[in-house]
Amino acid sequence: MGRALRIPTRSEVRDVARLSAPIVVVQVGLMLMGVVDAAIVARHSAQGLAAVALGNVYFNSFVTIGQGTLMALDPLVAQAVGAKDRAAIERALQRGLLLCALLTIPVSLLLIPGEALLGPLRQPADVVPLAARYARACIPGVLPYLAFIALRQTVQAFTLVRPVVTAVVVANLANVVLDWALVFGKLGFPALGAVGSGWATTICRWVMLLVLLWGSRQAIVPFLRRWSREDLAPGPLWRMLRLGFPIGLQLWIEFTAFSVALLLVGLLGTLPLAGHQIALMLAALTYMVPLGVAGAAAVLVGHAVGRGDPEAARREAGAALACGVGFMSVSAVGLILGAPWLARAFTPDPGIVAAATVLIPIAGVFQVFDGIQGVSGGILRGAGDTRVPMWSNLAGYALVGIPLGAWLAFSRGWGAPGIWWGLVAGLAAVAALLGWRVHVIIGGELRRLE
Repeated sequence: MGRALRIPTRSEVRDVARLSAPIVVVQVGLMLMGVVDAAIVARHSAQGLAAVALGNVYFNSFVTIGQGTLMALDPLVAQAVGAKDRAAIERALQRGLLLCALLTIPVSLLLIPGEALLGPLRQPADVVPLAARYARACIPGVLPYLAFIALRQTVQAFTLVRPVVTAVVVANLANVVLDWALVFGKLGFPALGAVGSGWATTICRWVMLLVLLWGSRQAIVPFLRRWSREDLAPGPLWRMLRLGFPIGLQLWIEFTAFSVALLLVGLLGTLPLAGHQIALMLAALTYMVPLGVAGAAAVLVGHAVGRGDPEAARREAGAALACGVGFMSVSAVGLILGAPWLARAFTPDPGIVAAATVLIPIAGVFQVFDGIQGVSGGILRGAGDTRVPMWSNLAGYALVGIPLGAWLAFSRGWGAPGIWWGLVAGLAAVAALLGWRVHVIIGGELRRLE
């Protein structure tokens, strides 16, 4: 491959795996909080469960852009750490925290008019007001959530992940207790149902931030200083926004594509939708591994670029792809061969099992493509390339995945499997585009961001 990827050493593969493992734990922990919310609210009412699901789609539609934008800290801090540039680390952290405050304002404002924004989706009339109230209960948690993301990206760049893991574990334990208390009215709290779950989530986001701050104080505090006029200058903030906003849009495009796929499957009936949810949950769970590897790749490639070692960057990129794609290849075999058993692990209903059993092997097919595109995105982020991944995701999902899936499902009569084969094609297109971009960027002149 010319000057592109290099065969990684065992040590480099171990470095990627060692840093990826706790990041995967964190991703699974964040996902688990939503699973626990749904499980507890489901015991309260079906209406509440639907409201939490719709409210989370509404919340994530806006907060995902802010979350992705703050991932500009990945290359900025990682490259500064690699270069041992203390002043650059300070500037990136200060501006990242300021960006958190600025992003909180529009995200919070967009979560207020829930009834008006959710109404056109033609969801059940009794669910929309409850989902809107759930989303408004999550507004006080926007700032701590975005600040947690900013600090998480920063300490990951220091390869310090234990405080992040601790924060997520503590928040998950608190979430179980608070969900139970606020949904059902225990421990002296009023019974708030689905809205109580929203308040529990908000409290846990503050807990998560405070635990991370305390656990990483020795690493973070030395890089905090008084605000200066330079920190508040619009030019540097605009440059950080230009670097991070494409990441936010990339995440939003992916989130929207899978949300549209869910809505299309919902048009086919209850059983296909239930089967779709099972297959999607399994795919999302396995995707946590390449997502963790992508985070590690962003850090390690960023370090190499920062210290001016392009050969190391190429080897770290190769190690990341080997880890991420290797795991997804194994999980692909598991999903394809184990589909009936996996479906029955979720439900005894034969109709849902049959629907899920058809879709799970298709989820297995796109595992490798998902691994390539996920890890490639992390490699490019570490190198400071954020715009091409955004356009690649837009092309893959908007031009290939969703149109092809809709055509196969409704014009060709393939039903839910047609939508999933469209997703396979879309992911394959994104994987091809990002794989080629990694070849070009990693094989070229790697320059540190300023």
